[in-house]
Amino acid sequence: MKLKQLEGLLGDLEQFSNPKVELEQYPTGPHIASRMLFTAENSYGDITDKVVADFGCGCGTLSAAAALLDAASVIGFDIDPQSLETATLNAEELEVEIDFVQCDITKLELKGQIVNTVVMNPPFGTRKKGADMEFLSAAMKVASDAVYSLHKTSTREHIKRAALRDFNAKSAEVLCELRYDLPKLYKFHKRKEVDIAVDLWRFEPRQN
Repeated sequence: MKLKQLEGLLGDLEQFSNPKVELEQYPTGPHIASRMLFTAENSYGDITDKVVADFGCGCGTLSAAAALLDAASVIGFDIDPQSLETATLNAEELEVEIDFVQCDITKLELKGQIVNTVVMNPPFGTRKKGADMEFLSAAMKVASDAVYSLHKTSTREHIKRAALRDFNAKSAEVLCELRYDLPKLYKFHKRKEVDIAVDLWRFEPRQN
């Protein structure tokens, strides 16, 4: 599938109708989501025929992208049942198979389940300090091959140090810097939209 085609399909998905600020729910736009998954597959072969997990999947944009790129199976995890309802409808609309699981990522224990690749757009940790690191820690325990994650560019050094020192990463690499177009979703947002610089990371876990 070509990048433009993937972006077009993701652009038709439903997003949060009533986003919850405490969960830092922001939609992963089709531009970023398509490039993230397209890069994971075309540069590293980490999606097609792999078991892919989407942590904090929200309305399922990254999950859908993985399924459209022929992942062997896709599992989307989120704590919010409303988001998972929307994600399920999105999967049905695209006619792709995705398993959605309601759970708290920080308490996730997968017994006997092999996950090759984790993809995620975690909370940036502005509402709950350290939420981004909790997600990264959980992802590194689950993925056997790679973790792809978006983090604020301003946290780059901190992320790299923590991944290599604390989360058992063999490598931590910024693949590119992207502009995250943040629409005005919440009452406290003053401007109509804001551009935030984010890094697309690829982490490789050490094989234990």
